[in-house]
Amino acid sequence: MPARLVAFSVLLATILSAAAPAAAQKKGGTLRLYHNDNPPSTSLLEESTIASVMPFAAVFNNLVVFDPAKPHESLETVIPDLAETWSWDATNTKLTFKLRQGVKWHDGQPFTAKDVQCTWRMIIGKADTQDFKRNPRKVWYTKLQDVSVNGDYEATFELSEPQPSLPVLLASAFSPVYPCHVPQQVMRTKPVGTGPFKFVEFKRGDTIRLVRNPDYFKKDRPYLDEIAVRTIDSRATRMLAFSTGDFDITFPSDVSIPLLKDIKERAPNAVCEMTTTGTLINLMVNRVNPPFDNPDIRKAMSLALDRKPFNTILMEGNARMGGAMLPRPEGEWGMPVEMVTALTGYGPDSEKNLGDAKAIMEKLGYSDAKPLQIKIQTRNLPTYRDPAVIVSDQIKKIHIVSELDILDTPRWYSKLSRKEYTIGLNVTGVSVDDPDGNIVENYSCNSERNYTQYCNADVDKLLAAQSRELDKEKRKKLVWDIERILVDDAARPVILHSSAANCWQPYVKNFKPHDNSQYNTSRFEDVWLDK
Repeated sequence: MPARLVAFSVLLATILSAAAPAAAQKKGGTLRLYHNDNPPSTSLLEESTIASVMPFAAVFNNLVVFDPAKPHESLETVIPDLAETWSWDATNTKLTFKLRQGVKWHDGQPFTAKDVQCTWRMIIGKADTQDFKRNPRKVWYTKLQDVSVNGDYEATFELSEPQPSLPVLLASAFSPVYPCHVPQQVMRTKPVGTGPFKFVEFKRGDTIRLVRNPDYFKKDRPYLDEIAVRTIDSRATRMLAFSTGDFDITFPSDVSIPLLKDIKERAPNAVCEMTTTGTLINLMVNRVNPPFDNPDIRKAMSLALDRKPFNTILMEGNARMGGAMLPRPEGEWGMPVEMVTALTGYGPDSEKNLGDAKAIMEKLGYSDAKPLQIKIQTRNLPTYRDPAVIVSDQIKKIHIVSELDILDTPRWYSKLSRKEYTIGLNVTGVSVDDPDGNIVENYSCNSERNYTQYCNADVDKLLAAQSRELDKEKRKKLVWDIERILVDDAARPVILHSSAANCWQPYVKNFKPHDNSQYNTSRFEDVWLDK
C-alpha cells in the first residue's frame, strides 16, 4: 500500500476510534431504580429531602447545574441549563441570565423569563399568589430584591449586596424553575417541568414512573425511554434485589460499608464507589423546651458524644470529622485538621469530656437514682435509627435515660417544621457545599430549617459578612469563626459526616456520583444502558 494511503488509513482509524464512544451510546430502555422511603411530595421547592429529589429531579431544569461528569462540585463546575450564559454587573449585585429559546413545558406551554421571575418571586414572598406549604430555601435568597425581565429570554437577579454563592445555589437540585401557569397544588402531586423526563404516575409507597420527553431542548437527550422507581422498605431486601439484577442503580448512598462487602460478593461485576455523601449526623435539641432551655444540659449532651465509636460501628472508620461544613479533603470549606481537633469535645480525650459532662449533670441534681428521662425522635431509616441507638447508649452515662420514637418520613418532616419535638437525631443533607446553602439554612435566626431554634446575633452578623465576601480565602476564615461558635454553643452538635457507597450495574453508562453532595446527580439525562 502506498505510504500516502497508509497514512490516510491510520488517520481514518484514529478519527473513527475517537468517535467510537459517542457512536456507542444506545437509545432506549428503562432505568430501574428502587426507593428507600416515601417522598413527602413531588414539589422540590417545598421539600428538603433526597426522598423527593431522587425520583423527581429528572422532571425539571434549573437555570444552571453542576456538571454531572465532574465528581467534585464547585463554582467552577457550574454549567448552562435553561440559561445559555450569565454575567455579573460591575457592582456584583446584578446577575443576568440569557435564556434558551424554544423550550417548552411538558404541557406544551412555552418557557419564558416570566417563569424565572415568578419562581423566585414566590420564593422570596413577592408573588401575587404564593401557596407554598413550606419554603425551606427562602433563606438562601434574603439578599434577592427582585427578578426583572427584559423580553422573553433575559432575566436579572437583583441583590441588595454581593452574594458570590448565588450561581452555586441556583445549581442545586432544589432550585428548579417552575411554570407560572401551574398551581402549586398540582406541582405537589403531578409536577410539570421542562426536564428530560415527564411525570406519569406516583403511587405512594409503591411506584413512580417517568417517561422520555420527546421535545427536550437538549439534542438527542435523554437516551432512556423511561425511569421506573419502586419503593422497598427493607434495606436487606433492597441490597439483595440489586445484587440479583432487579435494579440498575442503588439509591444514593444507600450502601453502607458492611453492606458493600455483601454486594461485591453477590454481584462481583457491579461498579461501586465509596464517597462522602454531603450528609451529617447531628443531635438536635429544641432549646425552647425545658429543661433543655438550660445551656448547661445542652453542653453536657454535646460533651458526652464520643465520635469514634460512631465512626467505627457505622462506617468502619471511613466517616469525616468536622463542624457543620463538610470536612477536607472533599469539603470546599472544611477547617484544617488541627482546628477541628481543638474544638470543644472533639479532641482525643473522650474520658475527660465524659467526666466534665457527668459533673455538669450531677451539679444540676441528676444521678443514676434520679435520671433525666427523654424521648429521642428520629426518622424510620437505618441511617437515622442506628446512630440514635448509639446516642441513647452514650448519654445514659451522664444520667439521661432515653427511648426512641421512630417516625415515618412525612411525620418526621412535619414535626421538624412545626418544631414539635424535644430531642431528635437527624441526618442533615446538604445539597450544596457552600456556607449559604448549609450554615445559613440550618443556623440563622429566621431560617425555616433552623429546627433547634438556635439564634445568635453574632453568628447572624458573621453569616452576613461571609455571604457578601468576594475573596474566598477571607470568606473561609469567617466561616471557621462561625464553626467555632456553633460548637461552643452546642447549637446542633455534629457527630460525623457520612460516607457510603453507590453501586450500579456494569451496563449503566455515564453515571457519576459526586463527592461533596449526593443531591445533584439524579437527572439521568446522559445515562444510557449498554444492553
